[in-house]
Amino acid sequence: MILHCVFLRFKAALQAADKQEIFEAVAALKAVIPGMVDVKFGPNVSPEGLNGGFVDGFVVTFEDAAARDAYLVHPEHVAVGDRIVAALDGGLSGLLFFDMIV
Repeated sequence: MILHCVFLRFKAALQAADKQEIFEAVAALKAVIPGMVDVKFGPNVSPEGLNGGFVDGFVVTFEDAAARDAYLVHPEHVAVGDRIVAALDGGLSGLLFFDMIV
């Protein structure tokens, strides 16, 4: 299994409903991209204050690296990704990715 962790710095003006729509769009990919096992999303709730400004995120669980790799280039993922980047403070610099084998 692969955990694909994505941490986000949304623009300050982005409404909570807009964030929710983005997260739901990510979760909806599970129905169209084979090998997506689970999607979780939400705000950072750590009290440590070491998040570097990344206050929201999501984690996608994939069956294996091949499923993750197919997701990365899938046209529907690319469209959702473009939507996410447009909503971030600084575009791509508002993203942090971290993948783990579990």
